Amino acid sequence: MKVLVLGSGGREHALAWKLAQAERVSQVFVAPGNGGTARDPLLTNVPLTDVRALADFAIEQKVSLTVVGPEGLLAAGVVDEFRARGLRIFGPTKAAAQLESSKAFAKDFMKRHGIPTAAYEVFSDVAAAHAYIDAQGAPIVIKADGLAAGKGVVVAMTIAEAHEAIDWILADNGSGVVHNEGGARVVIEQFLAGEEASFIVLCDGKHVVPLATSQDHKRLLDHDEGPNTGGMGAYSPAPVVTPNVHAKVMHEIILPTIAGMARDGVPFTGFLYAGLMIDAQGEPRTVEFNTRMGDPETQPIMMRLKSDLLELLLHATDGTLDGVELQWDRRVALGVVMAAGGYPQQPRSGDAISGLPADSEAAMVFHAGTTEVDGQLLTAGGRVLCVTALGESVRKAQQLAYDSLVNIQFEGKQYRHDIGHRAVKR
Repeated sequence: MKVLVLGSGGREHALAWKLAQAERVSQVFVAPGNGGTARDPLLTNVPLTDVRALADFAIEQKVSLTVVGPEGLLAAGVVDEFRARGLRIFGPTKAAAQLESSKAFAKDFMKRHGIPTAAYEVFSDVAAAHAYIDAQGAPIVIKADGLAAGKGVVVAMTIAEAHEAIDWILADNGSGVVHNEGGARVVIEQFLAGEEASFIVLCDGKHVVPLATSQDHKRLLDHDEGPNTGGMGAYSPAPVVTPNVHAKVMHEIILPTIAGMARDGVPFTGFLYAGLMIDAQGEPRTVEFNTRMGDPETQPIMMRLKSDLLELLLHATDGTLDGVELQWDRRVALGVVMAAGGYPQQPRSGDAISGLPADSEAAMVFHAGTTEVDGQLLTAGGRVLCVTALGESVRKAQQLAYDSLVNIQFEGKQYRHDIGHRAVKR
């Protein structure tokens, strides 16, 4: 079978790498791919990003399955286009992808279906948003209502930060958000205390199979300081998701979401990512939904997945996930993101990358913001690489990941030195 993976980040590199291991896969295309997928002899980059051109390519190449990586293509209706042409594709429709593409849609959905989340209000008027913040106080969370590549959220610890965020998103559109119809809006939420975790499941419209749990590190700097990013590293499994918490998430958040979407006439197929905040009593609440795999969570999760990813996705597109059980490597996987200088505000690009280690069974370098020009690997995005390793414990996986990146060089590189710190403390 030929398989097509849509996207160009670390998530897509990891998905393509795992699909290439499947017994029945003869070729894996990545559109458009990156410098890492270009260098992998088992993967073939395809320089396409347009929805119709991608569908044309899938027909021309007799692609058996397409897997969607990034949120932008989902919001653009790539699944609707492929299905209309009789092509097998894994991901949610444009309507179902609103769970991610519109924060307001997601919050209203959760309120309507009784899914635990933070209290909130939605604003399009700048003055009204400022007045609400003055009334509520800080800490408080401001989210852009639209696609923001993981960077449209400000956790404001002071009133001044909150006001600045309102102006940045609503008045100036400095966040670069792709606003939904009706113009710029913000969702202002109560601040939730606790520990975050990523809970990702596969859905076929009715049935759900949970993937291994993981935890992302959103802040740029060590000790969870600095601005929010798309993610500076992740590890799997996440000890904070105990068996009791896992059961609560499935019964109070995931299953009601899938049932609610079906009841609303928008059945959900694809990866559903629930970003959780778990409080000191072990009660989970939903911070956000994403309608695709997380990045960088995908990299550790794919390192641990022992099951055949192609067979899993074929079940998911056939509506037969109820018969699936997944096999996992019992080891911990941990990935450290190496980001470009200036990330997240103004990342540099075009810098030469050197010192990449050879990939092994226990350590992989997944590429994100890279490109290959005349045989030279260059930076081409904010998050450049995710160095991911397996180990018998969090500390051992952490040690191998950091040992593996020590010789990697590019101008202005930045990375955290404490990925996995919460799990190491447990």
